[in-house]
Amino acid sequence: MTEQYVLDLQDVDETQVAVVGGKGAHLGGLSRLEGIRVPGGFCVTTDAFRRIMAETPSIDDRLDQLARLNPDDREAIRTLSTQIRRTIEGIAVPGDLAAAITRALARIGEQSAYAVRSSATAEDLPTASFAGQQDTYLNVVGPTAILQHVGRCWASLFTERAVTYRQRNGIDHRTVHMAVVVQQMVFPHAAGILFTADPVTGNRKVATVDAGFGLGEALVSGLVNPDVFKVRRGAVVAKAIAAKQRAVHALPAGGTQEVAIDPQRQEQPALTDAQVVRLVQLGRRIEAHFGRPQDIEWCLVDDDFRIVQSRPITTLFPIPETDDQENHVYVSVGHQQMMTDPMKPLGFSMWQLTAMASMHEAGGRLFVDVTRRLASPASRAALLDVMGRGDPLVRDALETVLDHDDFVRSLPDAGPAGPPVGRAATPIETDPAIVTELIERSQASIAALERDIRTKAGPALFDFLLEAFQEHKRVVSDPLSMQAIMAGMEATWWLNDKLQEWLGEKNAADTLTLSAPDNITSEMGLALLDVADVIRPQPEVVAFLQDVEDEGFLDELAKLVGGAEARDAIEAYLDRYGMRCVGEIDITRPRWRERPTTLVPVILDNVRNFEPGAAERRFEQGRQKAREKEQDVLSRLRALPDGDRKADETKRMIDRVRTFIGYREYPKYGIIRRYFVYKQALLEEAERLVQANVLPEQEDIFYLTFQELHAAVRSNQVDDQLIQQRKDAFRSYHALTPPRVLTSDGEAVTGAYRRDDVPAGALIGLAVSAGTIEGRARVILDMAEADLEAGDILVTTFTDPSWSPLFVGIAGLVTEVGGLMTHGAVIAREYGLPAVVGVERATRLIRDGQRIRVHGTDGYVEILP
Repeated sequence: MTEQYVLDLQDVDETQVAVVGGKGAHLGGLSRLEGIRVPGGFCVTTDAFRRIMAETPSIDDRLDQLARLNPDDREAIRTLSTQIRRTIEGIAVPGDLAAAITRALARIGEQSAYAVRSSATAEDLPTASFAGQQDTYLNVVGPTAILQHVGRCWASLFTERAVTYRQRNGIDHRTVHMAVVVQQMVFPHAAGILFTADPVTGNRKVATVDAGFGLGEALVSGLVNPDVFKVRRGAVVAKAIAAKQRAVHALPAGGTQEVAIDPQRQEQPALTDAQVVRLVQLGRRIEAHFGRPQDIEWCLVDDDFRIVQSRPITTLFPIPETDDQENHVYVSVGHQQMMTDPMKPLGFSMWQLTAMASMHEAGGRLFVDVTRRLASPASRAALLDVMGRGDPLVRDALETVLDHDDFVRSLPDAGPAGPPVGRAATPIETDPAIVTELIERSQASIAALERDIRTKAGPALFDFLLEAFQEHKRVVSDPLSMQAIMAGMEATWWLNDKLQEWLGEKNAADTLTLSAPDNITSEMGLALLDVADVIRPQPEVVAFLQDVEDEGFLDELAKLVGGAEARDAIEAYLDRYGMRCVGEIDITRPRWRERPTTLVPVILDNVRNFEPGAAERRFEQGRQKAREKEQDVLSRLRALPDGDRKADETKRMIDRVRTFIGYREYPKYGIIRRYFVYKQALLEEAERLVQANVLPEQEDIFYLTFQELHAAVRSNQVDDQLIQQRKDAFRSYHALTPPRVLTSDGEAVTGAYRRDDVPAGALIGLAVSAGTIEGRARVILDMAEADLEAGDILVTTFTDPSWSPLFVGIAGLVTEVGGLMTHGAVIAREYGLPAVVGVERATRLIRDGQRIRVHGTDGYVEILP
């Protein structure tokens, strides 16, 4: 049986990750590629590791303890992982295993120098690189030293950082095994790393080479700054040569040491341009073999490159798949919809089927291809205008792509193509009855959906849903609805532009839109204040809610004094708004009706921070402020030359904005109500599949697209492996940050604010709700963990309508994602909260509890001392 403990590198390939780990499998695959030179060696397989673990029972108990630890309990993880490592390092390698390793060494050369390298089974995978998690030992000489270092590699599976990484990524310690690669040492003139895609921009057409003198360890450990070369289309297009003061060299007796580099050599390039181009050609061959961009470690020996490692670059944002070789430019849907988290397959496929534009999925996010609109000068101008009004960063990112020579080829204007992006064809009268009619139409359509879906099941349900999606799209694209939305937005833009021009006042529409009628989202926030009013006088109910964890708490609530009224108030709220939740465009996200405990912290904050009747008072105060602002603006305009005309036009626009701006929120509410109806029907189908033993659990359907679920219901069969792959991929997508704009070259373009009117050190964003406020920053990433006090400023990644119940209790808002007309901005204006959105990395640059000043009129945030 000894042969299974050792395999020659030439005898393994990428299919044998379970036997030789990620690094071993990749090196084996590389060693078979023509023209790619890999130093010779062998793998000590995972069978050897499993045997060592099995012969040491004390490790088993410690793994049980480790699995129970919180990933944040660093002290306990450090202690336990140190004990496990010491135990493994102290194990004597059994005689037959030691003999197998020694025989393999004898074949290559016992007294040669070797690199002894960890190769874990959960390493160098497409979804998780685990880079730097386990250990490598260089220039190890002699069988005794090599056996000792093999033991150290086994033990390195339990370094503190490796253990924490696995716990944070939900990977069971027992499922990961360690192989060891023992490879002939090379003594290079230069070494470094080649990325076959630009690791910063993501551009797949640009390769980046980092190079230094001596062993690559100097670069990996951060001892020196490397030379950096960028290569595109077979030529070096940029380079930065560093002063390389030190290098790592091998010692004759084993081990390595730092050495100083002769000052005259320090600023010489480690590679010539010709060598860099040749290295990138090798990298492209390796990339083609593995089918994805690679992070490659290389050494240069006598003008010949040796490859010592290749792993996938897991930090790149994926590119939407196309069936052509054309250039494409994609705009993120998530940045428009205030939902930049990854969506599960059922979620994104349902949004694709019900959205008005064609959408492409990548990394669990959706994108719209705007290439054709950018290609035509007329539609380009309209697209940039509407994107710029919503989110200047998207506009800037698109303009950055347009500046790339020939990436988007211009097409002649195709003649009249209807109204520009997002614009209504013709204006409508300023008539509140229009809004009333639109809301009634939407309600009638949803009532028909709820009635007709009850009798549908099995394949017939899916046929019904495909028809329902057409009705869904018909309602969303109702020309009158689009006109009403655009009327409110255009009136807002008109007021802001004209009142700045005539009165020098920024964002005047923010005050004029306070407490606008018919805003379903702002009503939702105020309605939870009314729920708090019912609960506040009942101390037993308040005490009970403070300890609620079970989703069935409403039934228990009714048994308390005052509990029946409290339950009825919450139930009535859920009947109207229970289909909402954070990230609600993903149908798979748990709704408030499914997880009512989400609302409990917000209700308790309202009980604590407000007096009875706060909802009505807040709404009335907003309406009063808007009325006073209107009178102030009109009187100041009348004092101007041609003032009566300006005042009359402004009055018409104020009436228009107050008539229509509240309706801006209603279509989304209608969509999400429909989604909840669809979801309940699909979960019933999932339950049937569970009962028929087709699926282990209901929520597994979330990892199938709508079309795949349809097929599963027809055939009563599901591919379990596919679902597991999707779960792994979804988990990996959380680590990716979606770009606002993405190209088919893989370039992720964030965009920048081109402004010089803000103080040094301030965080720049988009001014969406006027006013300035100072207060304590509360950095909240999960609404269920909100613990707010009056005067707090909410800092979060994005807010969709589900966050509006928090808005009634805060003094200001800062988000990383958002635009002038996205939900957070609209509701902030409704409630009169100074707000700045689109602040890049706000949740990382602002610490929870810091005092900040939000400049909602000028669009920046200051962190105060």
